[in-house]
Amino acid sequence: MRVSSIPAGQDVLDPDEPVYNLPEVAELLRIPVTKVHQQLREGHLVAVRRGGVPMIPKAFLNQDGDVVKSLPGLLAVLRDGGYHDTEILRWLFTADPSLTITRDGSRESISNARPVDALHAHQAREVIRRAQAMAY
Repeated sequence: MRVSSIPAGQDVLDPDEPVYNLPEVAELLRIPVTKVHQQLREGHLVAVRRGGVPMIPKAFLNQDGDVVKSLPGLLAVLRDGGYHDTEILRWLFTADPSLTITRDGSRESISNARPVDALHAHQAREVIRRAQAMAY
Protein backbone atom coordinates (compact mmCIF):
# COMPACT_ATOMS: atom_id res chain seq x y z
CA MET A 1 0.00 0.00 0.00
CA ARG A 2 1.30 3.43 -0.89
CA VAL A 3 1.43 6.00 1.89
CA SER A 4 -0.23 8.54 -0.42
CA SER A 5 -3.42 6.42 -0.42
CA ILE A 6 -3.85 7.20 3.28
CA PRO A 7 -5.89 10.40 3.71
CA ALA A 8 -4.29 13.13 5.80
CA GLY A 9 -4.71 16.86 6.20
CA GLN A 10 -1.99 19.45 5.84
CA ASP A 11 0.12 20.07 8.93
CA VAL A 12 -1.74 23.06 10.37
CA LEU A 13 -0.94 22.06 13.95
CA ASP A 14 1.54 23.75 16.23
CA PRO A 15 4.95 22.17 15.53
CA ASP A 16 5.09 21.17 19.22
CA GLU A 17 1.75 19.31 19.06
CA PRO A 18 2.64 15.69 19.89
CA VAL A 19 1.72 13.04 17.32
CA TYR A 20 1.98 9.27 16.87
CA ASN A 21 2.98 7.52 13.69
CA LEU A 22 0.48 4.95 12.40
CA PRO A 23 2.36 1.86 13.68
CA GLU A 24 2.40 3.43 17.19
CA VAL A 25 -1.36 4.04 16.98
CA ALA A 26 -1.91 0.44 15.87
CA GLU A 27 0.10 -0.81 18.84
CA LEU A 28 -1.82 1.40 21.30
CA LEU A 29 -5.17 0.32 19.86
CA ARG A 30 -4.00 -3.31 19.72
CA ILE A 31 -4.98 -3.63 16.05
CA PRO A 32 -3.04 -4.18 12.80
CA VAL A 33 -1.79 -1.00 11.12
CA THR A 34 -4.03 -1.83 8.15
CA LYS A 35 -7.04 -1.30 10.46
CA VAL A 36 -5.69 2.17 11.31
CA HIS A 37 -5.50 2.86 7.55
CA GLN A 38 -9.10 1.66 7.25
CA GLN A 39 -10.25 3.92 10.11
CA LEU A 40 -8.61 6.88 8.35
CA ARG A 41 -10.22 6.02 5.01
CA GLU A 42 -13.64 5.57 6.65
CA GLY A 43 -13.32 8.89 8.50
CA HIS A 44 -13.26 7.50 12.05
CA LEU A 45 -9.85 9.13 12.55
CA VAL A 46 -8.08 12.05 10.89
CA ALA A 47 -4.34 12.28 10.31
CA VAL A 48 -1.99 15.17 9.67
CA ARG A 49 0.76 14.80 7.08
CA ARG A 50 3.93 15.80 8.94
CA GLY A 51 7.18 15.55 7.00
CA GLY A 52 5.27 13.67 4.29
CA VAL A 53 4.17 10.98 6.76
CA PRO A 54 0.60 10.60 8.08
CA MET A 55 0.53 11.07 11.85
CA ILE A 56 -2.27 10.97 14.43
CA PRO A 57 -2.36 13.74 17.06
CA LYS A 58 -1.85 12.26 20.53
CA ALA A 59 -4.84 14.34 21.67
CA PHE A 60 -7.11 11.95 19.72
CA LEU A 61 -6.30 9.15 22.18
CA ASN A 62 -7.14 8.99 25.87
CA GLN A 63 -4.87 7.97 28.76
CA ASP A 64 -5.69 4.31 28.16
CA GLY A 65 -4.53 4.55 24.54
CA ASP A 66 -8.04 4.33 23.08
CA VAL A 67 -9.58 6.75 20.60
CA VAL A 68 -11.45 9.49 22.49
CA LYS A 69 -15.01 8.17 22.61
CA SER A 70 -16.75 11.09 20.89
CA LEU A 71 -14.13 11.73 18.18
CA PRO A 72 -15.57 9.51 15.38
CA GLY A 73 -19.05 11.05 15.79
CA LEU A 74 -17.64 14.57 15.86
CA LEU A 75 -15.63 13.89 12.70
CA ALA A 76 -18.80 12.62 10.99
CA VAL A 77 -20.67 15.83 11.93
CA LEU A 78 -17.85 18.00 10.60
CA ARG A 79 -17.54 16.02 7.36
CA ASP A 80 -21.32 16.10 6.87
CA GLY A 81 -21.01 19.88 7.27
CA GLY A 82 -18.60 20.00 4.33
CA TYR A 83 -15.32 20.22 6.23
CA HIS A 84 -12.20 18.46 4.94
CA ASP A 85 -9.33 17.00 6.98
CA THR A 86 -7.20 20.16 7.04
CA GLU A 87 -10.16 22.33 8.09
CA ILE A 88 -11.18 19.79 10.73
CA LEU A 89 -7.68 19.73 12.19
CA ARG A 90 -7.45 23.52 12.18
CA TRP A 91 -10.80 23.87 14.00
CA LEU A 92 -10.11 21.16 16.58
CA PHE A 93 -6.70 22.58 17.50
CA THR A 94 -7.50 26.32 17.43
CA ALA A 95 -7.97 28.02 20.80
CA ASP A 96 -11.50 29.29 21.40
CA PRO A 97 -11.75 31.79 24.28
CA SER A 98 -15.54 31.27 24.42
CA LEU A 99 -15.14 27.56 25.19
CA THR A 100 -15.39 26.86 28.91
CA ILE A 101 -13.97 23.59 30.15
CA THR A 102 -15.28 21.95 33.32
CA ARG A 103 -12.71 20.38 35.61
CA ASP A 104 -13.13 19.08 39.14
CA GLY A 105 -16.78 20.11 39.19
CA SER A 106 -16.07 23.81 38.62
CA ARG A 107 -16.36 25.85 35.44
CA GLU A 108 -13.14 27.59 34.58
CA SER A 109 -12.24 29.37 31.40
CA ILE A 110 -8.91 28.13 30.10
CA SER A 111 -7.15 30.62 27.84
CA ASN A 112 -5.94 28.01 25.36
CA ALA A 113 -9.12 25.91 25.37
CA ARG A 114 -9.45 24.06 22.10
CA PRO A 115 -12.34 21.85 20.97
CA VAL A 116 -10.02 18.83 21.19
CA ASP A 117 -9.31 19.71 24.85
CA ALA A 118 -13.04 19.84 25.60
CA LEU A 119 -13.35 16.24 24.35
CA HIS A 120 -10.98 15.19 27.14
CA ALA A 121 -12.89 17.30 29.68
CA HIS A 122 -16.05 15.29 28.92
CA GLN A 123 -17.69 18.20 27.11
CA ALA A 124 -18.10 16.49 23.77
CA ARG A 125 -21.78 17.45 23.61
CA GLU A 126 -20.87 21.16 23.56
CA VAL A 127 -18.19 20.61 20.91
CA ILE A 128 -20.58 18.59 18.73
CA ARG A 129 -23.27 21.29 19.15
CA ARG A 130 -20.80 23.92 17.94
CA ALA A 131 -19.77 21.73 15.01
CA GLN A 132 -23.42 21.28 14.01
CA ALA A 133 -24.00 25.04 14.20
CA MET A 134 -21.01 25.70 11.92
CA ALA A 135 -22.58 23.55 9.21
CA TYR A 136 -25.48 25.99 8.75
